[in-house]
Amino acid sequence: MTTHKAHCLILPFPGQGHINPMLQFSKRLQSKRVKITIALTKSFLKNMKELPTSMSIEAISDGYDDGGRDQAGSFVAYITRFKEIGSDTLSQLIEKLAKSGCHVNCIVYDPFLPWPVEVAKQFGLISAAFFTQNCVVDNIYYHVHKGVIKLPPTQNDEKIIIPGLSCTIESSDVPSFVINPEGERILEMLVNQFSNLDKVDWVLINSFYELEKEIIDWMSKIYPIKTIGPTIPSMYLDKRLHDDKEYGLSMFKPMTNECLNWLNHQPISSVVYVSFGSIAKLENEQMEELAWGLKNSNKSFLWVVRSTEEPKLPKNFIEELTSEKGLVVSWCPQLQVLEHESIGCFLTHCGWNSTLEAISLGVPMVAMPQWTDQPTNAKLVNDVWEIGVRAKQDEKGIVRREVIEECIKLVMEEDKGKLIRENAKKWKEIARNVVDERGSSDKNIEEFVSKLVTIS
Repeated sequence: MTTHKAHCLILPFPGQGHINPMLQFSKRLQSKRVKITIALTKSFLKNMKELPTSMSIEAISDGYDDGGRDQAGSFVAYITRFKEIGSDTLSQLIEKLAKSGCHVNCIVYDPFLPWPVEVAKQFGLISAAFFTQNCVVDNIYYHVHKGVIKLPPTQNDEKIIIPGLSCTIESSDVPSFVINPEGERILEMLVNQFSNLDKVDWVLINSFYELEKEIIDWMSKIYPIKTIGPTIPSMYLDKRLHDDKEYGLSMFKPMTNECLNWLNHQPISSVVYVSFGSIAKLENEQMEELAWGLKNSNKSFLWVVRSTEEPKLPKNFIEELTSEKGLVVSWCPQLQVLEHESIGCFLTHCGWNSTLEAISLGVPMVAMPQWTDQPTNAKLVNDVWEIGVRAKQDEKGIVRREVIEECIKLVMEEDKGKLIRENAKKWKEIARNVVDERGSSDKNIEEFVSKLVTIS
C-alpha cells in the first residue's frame, strides 16, 4: 500500500492545452508519492472522449455546467462567473476531501484563474501558480501588467525591449492580445495572472532552465520561479515513468492506425507533418494557400484537418492531390507522429505544447503562428533557438503558397537548414536530460515535493 507524502489539488483552466501540461506535472508528483486530485469543470468533463485513469478526478462548477464558455456568451462573463461559483465549489471540494480523510496540503492552479490563491489562504494551504506558457511570454504579460510596455505599439515595426531578453522584438512578435485592441478584455485576464502572484508560495513554469536562462534569472529576482518542463509523457523523454506514453486526456479521437501505417511506408525524414492544434481556425484563403504550398513543395505530407475545418479545403483536394503524396486526417496521435523516423519537419501554429513536443523530439519546425502566444514562440524558434523558420505573412495576413514551399524546402533540403536540423537534435538531448534524475527540472520538482512534505 502506497503511503502518500502529501496531497495536491490541481486546478487547470478548462482547455486541453492547459490541462495536459498540468496532468503531466501531476504524474511526476505521483511518481514521488504525492497524492493527486484534479478538479475539472462539469462542462469540460462532458466533452471528453478520454480521461486519465491513474488519478482522482473531481468536478467543480464554472457556473455554466451545460455549455461552459459557449454557454456564457462572452469570455468576460465566463471568467467573472467562474470566479464566483468556482470559489464556492472548490471550497466545498476541499471540505469534502478533508471529511473523507484526504486532507489537501497544496493547490496548484493555472493563473488564468487567479482566485484559487484566496481559497488556499482561507484553508491555510500552500499555493503554487502553474504557468502553461513559456517564461518569455509570461514576462511580456508581466511588463504589460506593470505598464512598462505601452499598448498598443505606435508603429507596426516598433522595436520593443523586454528586460531579461537579449534580443529586441517587433510588434509582430508579441502575443496577439497585446497589440490587438479587440483582445483587450482577454489581455486584462492575462495580465491579471500577476495580480496576486506576490501571495503564492511557488511559481512553476512549463519550460526548462537551459531553454530560457536569461529571462528566468531575471524573473527569479521578482518571483519564486521554478521550471518543471518539458511536460510531455515520460516515455518520449527520460522513460522513468514506464506506463506514461499518452497524456490520457483527449477531446478528439485520433486516427492512430491510419497515421502510423501510412508513415511506416514513407522514407526516413521525408514527411512534412502539419497541424494547427485543437483551436486555431484558418481563413478559407489561408487554407487554400497552405494546400497548394504543400502540393508544390513536392514533399509527402500528413495534415491534420479537424472535421469542422475540412469544408475549407480546395474542392477535390483530398481525392485528387493526396492519393500519392499526402494523407489528410481529422486528428492524430501527435507524439507518436513526431517521434516517427519518417518525419522531416513540423509545420505548426507554434502553440507552446506543440513547440515543446517538437523540441523534445528533435523535429525542426516551419512556424505559421495564428494568435495569442504563438507569434512570440515563433520568434524564439526562428531567432533564439534556431530550430525552425517562420513563414512570413503578407500585408493581408496570409502566408502565400510560395513562402510555404520555400520554408519547407529550406528546413528539409538546403544547407541553411543543416544548422536548424543539428540544433533540433541538440535541444532534444537537453530536454531529455533536464527531466532525468538530477536534471534541472527534476531537481526543482524534488525541491517542491520536499517543501510539501515538510509543511504537511
